[in-house]
Amino acid sequence: MTDALDVRRRRVLGESYRLFYRDPVHLVRGEGVWLYDASGRRYLDAYNNVPSVGHGNPRVAAAMAEQARRLNAHTRYLSDEIVDYGERLLGLFDDSLDRAVFACTGSEANDLAYRMAREFTGAAGAIVTANAYHGVTGEIAALSPSLTSELAPTARAVPAPDPRLGAQAGPRFAAGVRAAVDDLARHGLRPAMLIVDTVMSSDGIIPDPVGMLADAVRVVRDAGGLYVADEVQAGFGRLGDGLWGFDRHGLVPDVVTLGKPMGNGYPLAGVVTRSEITSAFGGRYRYFNTFGGSSVAAAVGSAVLSEIADRDLVASCREVGARLRDGLEELAARHDLIGDVRGAGLFVGVDVEAGGGPSGAAAQAVVDGLRDAGVLVSATGPASATLKIRPPLVFGTEHADLLVETLDTVLAGMTERTAD
Repeated sequence: MTDALDVRRRRVLGESYRLFYRDPVHLVRGEGVWLYDASGRRYLDAYNNVPSVGHGNPRVAAAMAEQARRLNAHTRYLSDEIVDYGERLLGLFDDSLDRAVFACTGSEANDLAYRMAREFTGAAGAIVTANAYHGVTGEIAALSPSLTSELAPTARAVPAPDPRLGAQAGPRFAAGVRAAVDDLARHGLRPAMLIVDTVMSSDGIIPDPVGMLADAVRVVRDAGGLYVADEVQAGFGRLGDGLWGFDRHGLVPDVVTLGKPMGNGYPLAGVVTRSEITSAFGGRYRYFNTFGGSSVAAAVGSAVLSEIADRDLVASCREVGARLRDGLEELAARHDLIGDVRGAGLFVGVDVEAGGGPSGAAAQAVVDGLRDAGVLVSATGPASATLKIRPPLVFGTEHADLLVETLDTVLAGMTERTAD
């Protein structure tokens, strides 16, 4: 059945699509942290943060259905839902961040942030980390080194902070940003923004050291640019220290972009920024999004916020994430295939090493081995050699323990096969 569906899929979908895993999973249902395939087999989902408060969340589904039955209007009509949600969302940020603009995807949000930054600063340059991913729209894909080797002429990529440098990670990162500013100047350009995924997921998951972004932000602001915090993956409590990744670094961004977990699978994203930035942009351009900020999207977004607050999921991420990392550190002490373990809350990276260095092939073997054993993760980083563990926020200690136990078994099997 899976093979036949794959054949049909290849026949009707564009060639740019990719599937996870050597043996793709044919999903038919999800509940909480579990996914079920067509044969009824259950998989522990340790990867998907889009359904942030759990697959099939009853509160979110009820809010979606109830609002859809009543009204689903877009933002060019007056409606209570989008204003109520906007006020609630802005209440979760510093008072200086007083405007919200809604879209459907993180890609759209980052695209809009770049447009706003250019208009507000009068500059065009964009500084990104060396293996960043910020989205798939034309302009943002050209600012995403993980997608392309041909960045936009206005873009400069700088090495991500190296956590092994400890207190020097921040100054070294800032030096790279300063060099990028100088190189832009040599080409007659100024920076409009420094955009950073606050957990640097595609760079290999780099949440620490805390405070490592401050010097770089100061450099770009001194050059007239804005600091854009890409919270599309890190946001909404995942890192276990407040709702936003930039909070951990003691920063207030000029612009924040949101997406993925915002709607628990419903297409909802947004830009949160200062009124003077939206005024500069809105003075020249109209922007609205037919589906971004619809009545249903607002109802869903509000239900997600209620779930995070009422179930105390930020604290849960902190506690369960600490237990998960402790278990993974213990595996690293016993298995040569495991190198560094990094993470904050329920966003964890585990380096996989073979042959004396990072190994994308070995990491993929681990990912496929876990899939075969009923646990779903992925890989990230410049060489795709880092396991990417990013489960729904409702992951519990029992799920963390199951993940560690399963990984232990998979690693032991790989070691035995290598020895044979």
